[in-house]
Formats: sequence, C-alpha cells, structure tokens
Amino acid sequence: MTTQDKILFTDVVWDYYAHHGRDLPWRHLEADTKEVGYKVLVSELMLQQTQVNRVIEKYQQWMDKLPTIDDVARSSLAELLQLWSGLGYNRRAKYLQQACQWLCTHTDGMPPNDIEVLRQLKGIGPNTAAAILVYTFNQPHIFIETNVRTVYIHHFFNDAQNVSDVELMPYIADTVDKEQPREWYWALMDYGSFLKKEYGNVAQRSSVYKPQPQFKGSQRQLRGLVIKQLLDGPKTTSELMAMCADDARLPKVVSSLESEGLIVKTGVKYKLSDK
Repeated sequence: MTTQDKILFTDVVWDYYAHHGRDLPWRHLEADTKEVGYKVLVSELMLQQTQVNRVIEKYQQWMDKLPTIDDVARSSLAELLQLWSGLGYNRRAKYLQQACQWLCTHTDGMPPNDIEVLRQLKGIGPNTAAAILVYTFNQPHIFIETNVRTVYIHHFFNDAQNVSDVELMPYIADTVDKEQPREWYWALMDYGSFLKKEYGNVAQRSSVYKPQPQFKGSQRQLRGLVIKQLLDGPKTTSELMAMCADDARLPKVVSSLESEGLIVKTGVKYKLSDK
C-alpha cells in the first residue's frame, strides 16, 4: 500500500464517519475506567454473532437493570438469561457473568490491561480481547470482525475470492489510527455496515465466511425454547418434550445445556443453574 493509497482510504472512512457515524449507547463512555470496561465487556459479548439493531434495546435494558459489574457478578443465572432472552446464544450470558465474577474477585472489577489475561476468560477470543482493549483503553491493537473484513476486502481485494485474515491483517495494521484507535474502529464498523447495505455481503469473499444457518427449526431455536420454558420454573423431561412438540432432538439439546452448565437436574426436574 502506497502512502497515497493509505491517505485516500483513511480519508474515505473518516469522512463517512463524520457524516454518518452511529450514536450507539455503548459508545457513551465515562472517564471512569471500571465503568468503561464494564460497558465494553457487555456490548462486545452481546454483539458476537448478533446484529446491532437487535442488541441496542437489550443492552439498554441490561444496563438499566444491572448498572455495575458487581450487579452481574451477584445475579442469578436465571435473572441474566431473562434479560438476555431474544439475543440467542445464551451461553454468552453465562460467559459474561463468569468474566464479571473473575474480574470482581481478581481485579476489583477493573478490566485487565493485558490481552493474554482477557483471552483466558471463556467466550473471549483474540479478536474480542483486542477489541476490549481498544475500546476500554483507546490502545491501537489489531483485530478483525465482519465489518472490518467488509471494508478491507471492498477496498483492497475487490476482485478476489477466498481472502484470508492473514492477507487482511497487514492492511489493518498499516491503517489503524494510533492516536485515536477507538474512534477509528467505530468508523470502520459504521462504514462496513454501510458497505454491506450498499454492495451486499462483501465479507462472503472471506476464507472464514460461513453462511448463517436458518434459525427457524434449528437446534439453536430448540435450545432457546428449553431455556425459555425453564425461566418459568423447573420442568420434567416429559413436560419439556410436550412443550417442544415431541422433538426427537430434545435429549441431545438438554445434554448439551447441562454440559455447558446452563441447566441442572434436581430429582426428576431440570432447572436453570444457580451458578
């Protein structure tokens, strides 16, 4: 990438953000690092595999009910799953609680300024860990997600297929704004969202692209239904089977929810885990 190419590219991204940047609730960050880190942690976990327009309302409801990291650490899993309902991938709520509990125990709720420490927490991979550091501490770490892929593939790999993240990373590293990385990534996210609407799913030309499986009738929908039923109270296998239209996949789903620690069996009934 030439210096001129870099300038032209960054000018396009910043110009779009200046005129069309989104006002998202998790971007309203206070000076207090603990509060900032909590907001960033909640939003990053919620935004994994979930569209922004679905997250906004849930995020606001979550923060109204649980305004501090300590509130999450002390809450029951049932309370958290009730708030999480509608976002899908319910294990993320458990991962979020476990992260909050670990932080409250080991760092007094302060986000660790260490990517390797963050990566030890369940549900937080290398890209999410880097994003947390960017948004919490305004540090110029390099990470990649769907909108970022969209922007760089569109601008630098316009005719290519099966573009790998390894190919994209040098471009991301070369263009990150080291003085204001937080806003630079916000700009990339917003511009990438625009490109997807304007040009379709550009990121499908990435080597890591996987089509989103249909939700209706999926095992993921069945998992959500089981959680929803248990939010109303413990249920026997027979009761769950009746509520799930005798779906033959139910035993496998119940087993997976048990192994993930989302539900437990007490006597003859299943209930949401207390831990």
